Amino acid sequence: MSIKQVVPDDTLPPYKASGIRIGTPAATTRGMNESDMRKIADWIVDALSHRNDAMRLNQLQQEISQFCLRFPIPGLY
Repeated sequence: MSIKQVVPDDTLPPYKASGIRIGTPAATTRGMNESDMRKIADWIVDALSHRNDAMRLNQLQQEISQFCLRFPIPGLY
């Protein structure tokens, strides 16, 4: 069995998926900062809260796409 990274304070063992872990290296490499991370977290909460609302998810997609244009991926643009 491979070793898994655990989610802090998770009551389930590492081999049982029970949460998500989101890293920031890809975002910081693009030049995003702490306030941008908060915005990303808000979008995640919004998307999960409206997961059955196609109109809201489409709005979020547009907002996020516009946001990402401000932070090109190094080496791709």
